[in-house]
Amino acid sequence: MGSLPFTVSDLQTSTNGARSSPTLLCTPLMGTTVDQMLIEMGKAKEIGADVVEIRLDCLRTFNPRQDLEILIKRSSLPTLVTYRPIWEGGQYEGDENKRQDALRLAMEMGANYIDVELEVAHDFNSSIDGKKPDNFKVIVSSHNFHNTPSAEAIGNLVARIQATGADIVKIATTALDITDCARIFQIMVHSQVPTIGIVMGERGLISRLLSPKFGGYLTYGALEAGAISAPGQPTAKDLLDLYNFRLIGPDTKVYGIIGKPVGHSKSPLLFNAAFKSVGLDAVYVHYLVDDVEKFFNTYSSIDWSGCSCTIPHKEAALKCMDEIDPIAKKIGAINNIVRRPDGKLIAFNTDYIGAISAIEDGLRGLNGTIPSAGSPLAGKLFVVLGAGGAGKSLAYGAAQKGARVVVANRTFERAKELADKVGGQAMTLAEVENFHPEEGMVLANTTSVGMKPKIDLTPISKEALKHYCVVFDAIYTPKDTRLLREARETGAVVVYGTEMLIRQGFEQYKNFTGLPGKMHHIVVEALKHYCVVFDAIYTPKDTRLLREARETGAVVVYGTEMLIRQGFEQYKNFTGLPAPEDLFRQLMEKHA
Repeated sequence: MGSLPFTVSDLQTSTNGARSSPTLLCTPLMGTTVDQMLIEMGKAKEIGADVVEIRLDCLRTFNPRQDLEILIKRSSLPTLVTYRPIWEGGQYEGDENKRQDALRLAMEMGANYIDVELEVAHDFNSSIDGKKPDNFKVIVSSHNFHNTPSAEAIGNLVARIQATGADIVKIATTALDITDCARIFQIMVHSQVPTIGIVMGERGLISRLLSPKFGGYLTYGALEAGAISAPGQPTAKDLLDLYNFRLIGPDTKVYGIIGKPVGHSKSPLLFNAAFKSVGLDAVYVHYLVDDVEKFFNTYSSIDWSGCSCTIPHKEAALKCMDEIDPIAKKIGAINNIVRRPDGKLIAFNTDYIGAISAIEDGLRGLNGTIPSAGSPLAGKLFVVLGAGGAGKSLAYGAAQKGARVVVANRTFERAKELADKVGGQAMTLAEVENFHPEEGMVLANTTSVGMKPKIDLTPISKEALKHYCVVFDAIYTPKDTRLLREARETGAVVVYGTEMLIRQGFEQYKNFTGLPGKMHHIVVEALKHYCVVFDAIYTPKDTRLLREARETGAVVVYGTEMLIRQGFEQYKNFTGLPAPEDLFRQLMEKHA
């Protein structure tokens, strides 16, 4: 069941497919009562769905004639009625004749579509022959909850579905690898009848997102994240607002982030907002990738225009590249891949630019200095936790700025290999606890310790953090990790992983598009998701970050506030007296 390369000719066919109208967005109604479904209908309309799927098998009690009349007649959107039996992944366990009677009744009462399973479709379609109303369509569906068959087997399945008299073909398979989606894309591109192609599971997400590119008749978007009707189903809101579903078409260029895990990544939020702001026909998606080489070999068309690369693929992807930027080659890890018009893959590393510049600004804020020709990292003892792709970027970047680099890793051998390359010192993660040859060191965590869902973990104790003046954490889910909270409590300036994400995103955007980074648009879009924004920098007091946060309606907290409040505590520790808070604030206002 290997995947064939997805070629330029496949994509060119998509512009000449059987269906030219836009792909519909269908929202399943999963309420257990008729009243709940009516409420859900209103929400679906408000969100922007085109069709609602009435899942009769979700109803706890069902009176066919009464309930169908209410649900169909009171819907302000076209209706697709599904009564899925348990043997096809649904919840209905009753009499088969009664189930099919309900579907025929839905047709008579004005449903726009019904979904019937391949196993019973021939007999069902025969029973309504000559009775179908105008503008009524039968979707004949097949669900495979185990795997995605070969392209040949899927082609045969399509033929079987067509032979039942289906108006619309629906095939749902299960993704064991992201490359399984390519076979469904090929079917949709070449199909001569309206086709719904879905690959279930997180690895199949792109089959849903990119349905408009490959001519899919419709795709499904849930009302809420917890109310999905099939594995891997995104929400309708994410389809419309995060992935710009309405803007995707046959010529849309596809970008994305490859990783494992990858669902936590905020990169689609940044890049899709940036693409939309300049009218670029492109979309940026999540790619859950197991085998990097297989991924690039399968999605080899120039329409798969580039990607970001995160844990654990930053090093493995190197061997798949045709060209590697000299700096990325020195680092030995990549995070940005661009496919040139000739199809060749070119790799870059923008992590080190984003992270190092953010840490430098943190140091400048701590020291009250303004940017100058020299780096505030020069001469600093810079401790990097982790020797993977991000660790390599930080170690290389810090060394380039004149820092004295220490690399700590779970395995000493890997730490030493990286340390030797940057002229630094190596140790194990355990040894970092008692490593404090001087005060005012800089710490950069590039391990996954503390990432969701294990947010209570931290790579280093609070006691050990007392020897650092600046602490950076590459993790950004959660944004405020335990490491950063405890670093703040010790008086260190903290630098968030989101800052690295945004800054390296500027560089990737330029590499992807050849356009200047729309920094303002990207940052403001990202800031919309925060209700409070704090900046540790206090020179200037009103930083660009805080000004743009105010534009989005967020409450801003100045770095001077941190300085004043920690000053209160120091004053009390020095004197045993309450701090003169008003005096502190007046002086800071005057001299900040």
